[in-house]
This record gives sequence, C-alpha cells and structure tokens, in this order.
Amino acid sequence: QVQLVESGGGLVQAGGSLRLSCSASGLTFSSFHMGWFRQAPGKEREFVAHSSWNTGSTNYADSVKGRFTISRDNARNTVYLQMNSLKPEDTADYYCAALRYCSGSGCYLSSRYDYWGQGTQVTVSS
Repeated sequence: QVQLVESGGGLVQAGGSLRLSCSASGLTFSSFHMGWFRQAPGKEREFVAHSSWNTGSTNYADSVKGRFTISRDNARNTVYLQMNSLKPEDTADYYCAALRYCSGSGCYLSSRYDYWGQGTQVTVSS
C-alpha cells in the first residue's frame, strides 16, 4: 500500500521560509517522479514543482521559480520543498504526489499522478 505523508506546513509571515517534507512508503521511491502541487481556497489544484527520478531534473511553476526548491533523498524515501521569500499568495494546502512515467509537460499535470498525500496547510500572513 502506497502512502505519502506530508509535514512541515504552518503559519509564517511574508518573506519567511518553510520546508515541507513528504515521506513515501510502499513504492520504489527512487523510480518515481515526485511532484508538489497546491490548492488555495476556491481555486483549482496547481502544479508547483517536479523532480525527475531518471534525469535528475527539476521543474517549477513560474510563480515559484527562484523562491522554491524541490529536492529528494532516495535513501530516506523523502522529497522536500524548500520555500523561501514566501508571499501571501502562496497560502494553500500543499500536496506531494508520485508518478511512475511522464515526460515534458505531462509531468506537470495533476491528473497524471498516481499517488497523493493528504496535504499540509501553509498560511502566509502579510
């Protein structure tokens, strides 16, 4: 049974930082693409960042590029999202997700992901 468990969310002031973690079990973590998505109240879930298991590449939404960093520790079956220079518009529930196969822009589509965590809430105050 695959489980993804996020942690690290919370309340932070604008300009602050948070690091989210997602611990995975029940899958061969090193062979899965990992993504972070977020969903703000009243809005659709949107792509944040992606880490490729096979190329080692990372990709980001334009809205977080230069501020957020996705990384993975295959020995710990964990993917991280370091969030710096947080803005009130970053307020959302953040989800990690796992996907076995994708390429190009397909790696940014939430509908392509097979497994999801329960989410962790991030609130950025102005």
